Parts: sequence; structure tokens; C-alpha cells
Amino acid sequence: MARFTLPRDVYHGENAIEALKTFTGKKAMVLTGGGSMKRFGFLDKIVGYLKEAGMEVETFEGIEPDPSVETVMRGAEAMMKFEPDWIVAVGGGSPIDAAKAMWVKYEYPEITFEEMCKVFGMPTLRRKAHFCAISSTSGTATEVTAFSVITDYSKGIKYPLADFEITPDVAIVDPALAETMPQKLVAHTGMDAMTHAIEAYVSTANCDYTDPLALHAITMIQRDLIGSYNGDMNKRANMHNAQCLAGMAFSNALLGIVHSMAHKTGAVFADFGAHIIHGAANAMYLPKVIAFNAKDETAKKRYGVIADFMKLGGKDDDEKVALLIAHLRKMNDELNIPHCIAHYGADSYPCEKGFVPEEVFLERLPEIAKNAIADACTGSNPRIPTQEEMEKLLKCCYYDTEVDF
Repeated sequence: MARFTLPRDVYHGENAIEALKTFTGKKAMVLTGGGSMKRFGFLDKIVGYLKEAGMEVETFEGIEPDPSVETVMRGAEAMMKFEPDWIVAVGGGSPIDAAKAMWVKYEYPEITFEEMCKVFGMPTLRRKAHFCAISSTSGTATEVTAFSVITDYSKGIKYPLADFEITPDVAIVDPALAETMPQKLVAHTGMDAMTHAIEAYVSTANCDYTDPLALHAITMIQRDLIGSYNGDMNKRANMHNAQCLAGMAFSNALLGIVHSMAHKTGAVFADFGAHIIHGAANAMYLPKVIAFNAKDETAKKRYGVIADFMKLGGKDDDEKVALLIAHLRKMNDELNIPHCIAHYGADSYPCEKGFVPEEVFLERLPEIAKNAIADACTGSNPRIPTQEEMEKLLKCCYYDTEVDF
């Protein structure tokens, strides 16, 4: 038996955030990030619509990129004091992910972060509050997923929380919010969405319900991401829908080791100023992981189907896989995303101190590989790498060398 779960309602299209006027409840807490939603007036609109619905509203602002365990605990404490019956998270993946984890702690104050990390082991939610997610970026799709990623900076590790309980009750996908994204964010979130769709399609948990969503998202992203990056707002709106479809696919089909590796390399070099942005990590690692996974015949055939949907050509699956890898690398070039960790450097915000030092990468490699294998996303990858294979694969991602194993 399999399960397919989505939010009860997905409001999408122009002025979708006006759906907040129809919510019923007494108190709403609105959570957001670093200020762009406030600066562009969306936070005031959201608060206004909720008040129009008759609710008392409190805001929790300043959730940082790659939110920490400490931020989660602080936000949950604010919820316990205010006692909302609606939690409304607005912004990119970080504030929505943080709010999901806060929601769990709010409903179960005694739960520990370690207990929250038990895969598909969450307690029953919605005893105190319902959850609405409003996405402002076109990549994570956390507004429709059963996942959240929280960083433990003391360990330099990102932990995915996974359970259908944290799937939002309501998702709002309004293209106006995505128009505010800086160009680099368009690139990184777009390739994050492409990775979601491709990994969902080749995941061992794929099914008839997830495959059409993944394939349609892939073709939309292929068609619209570069134009969105170059400022075409119609394509930007299309990308906002595409990433949501990719999220619907991967929330139910799960992901693979591109995400396992991204989770475990994202913050591990932060002490060197090299915090590898999640979408950029996915973009760099995806072609390498495709080459690794394609040694599995079933995965190779499914990559071939993806290449066919993208109309890349190729006389057999081996050629189709090669053309798919080449196309994704070309997309990275057009989006100004480097091909490997060694080239992720001084011009890649927020990495201000230059490249990840080779000696540091090699020193930390065994631990990174071990943690990546243990990541929640590894179990649904077509090939489960050994410690030796994961270390070799990570080296390929560092040096941009061929995957031949």
C-alpha cells in the first residue's frame, strides 16, 4: 500500500493570497524571513487579510536562511505564548520549513529535536492549529510537501524532517510574490525544482500518481527557467507553478542522494565562509548522481524517458542519459552556476572567503559521506552507495571528474 498526500486546498494564480480573507479562526501567527516580504508589502497584505477574516494577528520575523534548531525553539515558544489556531508561513523554503518544525514543538512542547527527526514518526498534529504556507520562491515547494530541513550548526549538518503530518493544510501559490526574487535566487531555486522532479521520477517510491507531475514539471522547467532567470515574468509565473508540481511529486515519491549530499555539504564548510546554497549544491551534484544511478538498468530507462519528454534525442538509453547530463550542465552554464564544489567560490553569495579548501574537503570527506548515506533521502535512491562509493562520488562533485563506477 502507498500513500499520496497533498494540502487540502491549493490556491494559485493572480491574487491568490486574497484567499486568506476566507479563513476562519481566532488567532493567526504569521512567520517570515529576512524582510523582503515586508519590504515589498506582502506581509502587510497578509496581516490585513487575516484581520479582515476576524482574527487577532501576531508576526514572528527574521527567520534566517537555513534555519537553526535554536530559531525553531524560539518560534515555538512564541507560539505557546500567543496560542494561534492558524500558523501562516510566508517566504522561501527557510521560513516555511522553520514554521513546520515550530508547529510540531508548539503542539507537543515536550518533544525533542531528535524525536522530530524520526522519519515518518511525527505525532498527530492539528490539535491546536492548522497550517498555511505561502511560497515566495520557485524551488523548494515546501508549501505542498511533507518535509522540512533544519540545520544543527553545532554539528554542521542539515536534518530533513519527514512526515505527512507536516504537509500544510493550505498552500497559496501567488506568482506576484515570486516576481521579487533576485536573479541568483531564480537560478538556484529553479535547479532545486528540476532536481526534485528528476529525483522523484527515478525514486524507488515513484508511482502512477507521481510520475505525471514529475514529467510535466521537468518539461515546464526546461521551457521556462532560463527565460525566468532573464526576467520574463510570464515564465517566472510558470516556474512558480512548475516547482509546486515538482513538490507534489517528490513529497510522495521521495528523493535521492543528490539531496542527501546537498544536506550534508551545505553547512559543513560554513566555518570557512563556504555555505553551499542548497539549490546550487543540487545543480552541481545532479549530473554526477545521474551518471552514478544510470548504472542501474531501471534508473537508466527512466532517465531515458525524461530525455524523451525533454526531446533531447538519442538512439538508446545510454545516449539519452549522456544527452540529459549535457543538457543539465548547459543549463547550469546559462544560470551561472559552477559545475563543482572547487569552483563554488567568492562570487557565490554568501561565500565571501573564497573556495572550499581542498585539504579541508578531503579531511572532512569520510564524515560527510557517512552522514550522506544516513540521510533520510538515501533510502529511495535507485542505487544505495557504499561508504567508498559515496566518497568517490563526492570527490567527483568536488573536482568535476567523470563518474565511472
